[in-house]
Amino acid sequence: MAAQREGDAADYLKKHKIIELMENLSGLLFYYRPEKPREFLIEQLEQLKISRQSGVKGPNLFNSANLDAVFGILDPTNQKYITFAQYKQALTTLGIGDINECPEGVNEDRISCETFKTEAIQGLQRCSATYEQL
Repeated sequence: MAAQREGDAADYLKKHKIIELMENLSGLLFYYRPEKPREFLIEQLEQLKISRQSGVKGPNLFNSANLDAVFGILDPTNQKYITFAQYKQALTTLGIGDINECPEGVNEDRISCETFKTEAIQGLQRCSATYEQL
């Protein structure tokens, strides 16, 4: 009986992406440290709702400048590209699970900053979309 309830609870959490939602919200709280955390959380949930309804970008901790910095760390000699292995590891480190295995430049093993940022932003958006896609 208890095992069945635990299984049902786990299925519910997975289906509705509750764990991901809580991780995203707590990450935003720790990063921004708002004076009024409840109001901040309500605002974030409203942004997620708008994002779901309109397809507009939802709340996220990483912006273009952050991704430029990550790319710069991976490309310290300023070659303007990183390897596919670096690309894959960086996206995994950012928490992106469903990585595009064939990004532009993969055949040459040269992933540009623009490709890296595009893939990262898309992946982060999928991760932060803690709702079922319409």
